[in-house]
Amino acid sequence: MKSTNFIDNLPRVYGIYTGGFIGFIIIMAIAEQMGMTAKAIGIAFVAFTVFIYALIGWLSRTAQADAYYVAGRQVPTVFNGMATAADWMSGASFVAMAGGIYFKGYGYMALLVGWTGGYVLVASLLAPYLRKFGCYTVPDFIGTRYGGNLARFSAVVVLTVASFTYVTAQINATGTIASVALDIPFQYAVYIGLISILLCSMLGGMRGVTWTQVAQYIVLIIAYLLPVFWISNKMGAGFFPHFMLADEVARIGELESQFGFVKNSAADLATVPKGLAGITKAHSAVNATPWAFISLALAMMMGTASLPHVMMRYFTTPSVKAARKSVGWSLFFIFLLYSSAPMLATLSKLSLIDPTLSTGIIGKSIAEVQAIDWYQNWNAANLMFVSDFNGNGTLELNEFFMGGKAVVLATPEIAGLPYVISGLVAAGGMAAAMSTADGLILAIANAISHDVYYKIIDPKAETAKRLVVARVLLVVIGFAGATIAAMEIQGILGSVIWAFDFAMSGLFFPLVLGVWWKRANRQGAIAGMLGGLAAGTWYLVWVRTGGSGFLGITQLTFGIFGSAVSLVAMVVVSLMTQEPDKATQKMVDEVRVPSGKTILGKQ
Repeated sequence: MKSTNFIDNLPRVYGIYTGGFIGFIIIMAIAEQMGMTAKAIGIAFVAFTVFIYALIGWLSRTAQADAYYVAGRQVPTVFNGMATAADWMSGASFVAMAGGIYFKGYGYMALLVGWTGGYVLVASLLAPYLRKFGCYTVPDFIGTRYGGNLARFSAVVVLTVASFTYVTAQINATGTIASVALDIPFQYAVYIGLISILLCSMLGGMRGVTWTQVAQYIVLIIAYLLPVFWISNKMGAGFFPHFMLADEVARIGELESQFGFVKNSAADLATVPKGLAGITKAHSAVNATPWAFISLALAMMMGTASLPHVMMRYFTTPSVKAARKSVGWSLFFIFLLYSSAPMLATLSKLSLIDPTLSTGIIGKSIAEVQAIDWYQNWNAANLMFVSDFNGNGTLELNEFFMGGKAVVLATPEIAGLPYVISGLVAAGGMAAAMSTADGLILAIANAISHDVYYKIIDPKAETAKRLVVARVLLVVIGFAGATIAAMEIQGILGSVIWAFDFAMSGLFFPLVLGVWWKRANRQGAIAGMLGGLAAGTWYLVWVRTGGSGFLGITQLTFGIFGSAVSLVAMVVVSLMTQEPDKATQKMVDEVRVPSGKTILGKQ
C-alpha cells in the first residue's frame, strides 16, 4: 500500500474488491444450492472477510509516525467519508439499533437524530479547526491549546473512559456474531473477535485501519441493504420500502390490537432468560415524554462531537477544506444505513406477527413454532424463547421473546431468505463492530503512547520505540475490553450510549471553547474535563443505584448533567484565573482561518 500510486488507484482497487466480494456471495449461493451446510457458509463468510481485512492491515504496515498516527494525512475525502462511516456505524448501529427501535418504538429514533445531527456540530464547530491545528490526537490538541501536562493527561483520562466503554460494546457484538456463525460459546467468541480486530490495526496503525475500514464499509452496507430490499419485495411492501414505512407501522398497530396484548405476570417473566424482550412495543423511559426524546437526541449529538475516534478521522485528510468535505461524505454514507434501520425493524416484526405471511408465527401452536429451524438455532444461542404461559397450546403475542441483538441477525432466516444472506449479514455485523473497535482501540493506544509516554514520560523517545509502545498497548487494551465484554455487564446499545455520555461530560466544552473562546485557559479546561467526568459518573451511579434523578435526566442522558457541570466549571474557573498569554490567543485566532499552514508541524 505505497502512498501516491495507491492513492491514485483507490477507485480501481476498491472497485475490484467490491466485484470480488459480490462474486464471493454468488459462489456461496451456488454452494448452498449444492448442499453446503449453514454452519459452513457462516464460517466461510466470517473467515473470508476477516482474512481480507487482515491482509489489508499487513499490506499497510508502517514504521513512520506520521503514517501510523494519521495515515500520512493523504486520505481522499470520499474514501475518508467511507472510513468514517464504517468507524462510526458500530455493532450498535448494525446489530442493536434496529432491535432498540423494534422493542421501544419511535423513542429510539432519537439515536438516529442525535448520531446524524452530531455531524452538523462536528462540521461547524470542530473538525476543520482541529485539522488546521495539525495534531495527532485529541489530547494533543488539548495539551497544546491549553498547555501543561495535567491538561493533556486529563484529556487522556476522559478519552480512555469513553472509548473503553465503547470498545467493550463492539467486542460484545463481534463475540455475539462469532458465537453464532462459528457455533462456539460467547465467552470464547469475544477473543476470536478481538484477534480479528488486532490483525487490522497492529501493524499499520491509522493507515492500516483507514484502508481496512473502507473495505469494511463496503461489506456492511451491502449486508444491511440487500436483506431490507429483498424482504420488502417478498412481503409486497415495494422494492424501496422506506416510502411505505407509515403504512407498515399502521399495519403493526392493527395486528397488535387484533391479537390483544396481555401483560405477562411477574411469575411468567421470571422464567424468561435474561436479556430477552417481548415481541410487542414495550413502554420505555425514552418514549415517556417529548423531553425524553429531545434529551437523548441532544446527548447523542454532543457525544458525537466529543468522541476522539471520530475526530481522529479528520486528522487524516490532506487539508482543512478536505476535512470539511469529508464530514459531508460521512453523513451521506451513514444515511444509507440509518435510513434503513427503522424499515428493517418494521419488516422484522411484520414477518413474525402478520398471519397473511407464511412466516407469521402468532396463532400457531407452541409445538409448531418450537420445531421451526430458525427458532431452534436462535433458541440454542439463548436469543429466542417461547412459553405457553396461559396453557392453551397456542402462541400468543406476549409469549414470544427475543434478544435485541437477534433482530438484525435473525430476520433473514425468519423471512425465509437463503442462508447465504444470513452469512452475509453476519459478515456485515462483524465488519461494523470490527471497524469501530479498530478506531477505538487505536484512539486509546495512540493517546497513551503519544500523549502520555512520548509527550510526558520520554520526550526523546525514538519513533520505533514509540510505535512498539503503541502496539503493546493495542494488545493490552484489547484483551482488557474482551474480558469485560465476556462478563456481559451491559447490553451493546446501553454501553454505546454511556460512552457518548462520558465523552460529552468531559470533552465537549473543552474542545468547543478551545476553538471558539480565547479566554478559556488551562485551569478552566482541567476543571471542565475532570469536573464534568466526575459529575456525569456520579449521576450515572446515583440513578443506577436507585436515585430518582431530576429534570428528566436518566442513565441514558447523564452526559447532559456532566457537560453542564463541565461548562459552568470551565467558565467560572477560567474567569477567576489569569487569561492565556498573547501567543496562545493568537494561535486560537489562526486556528479559525481555513487557509495557511497548520499550527503544529511534524511531530
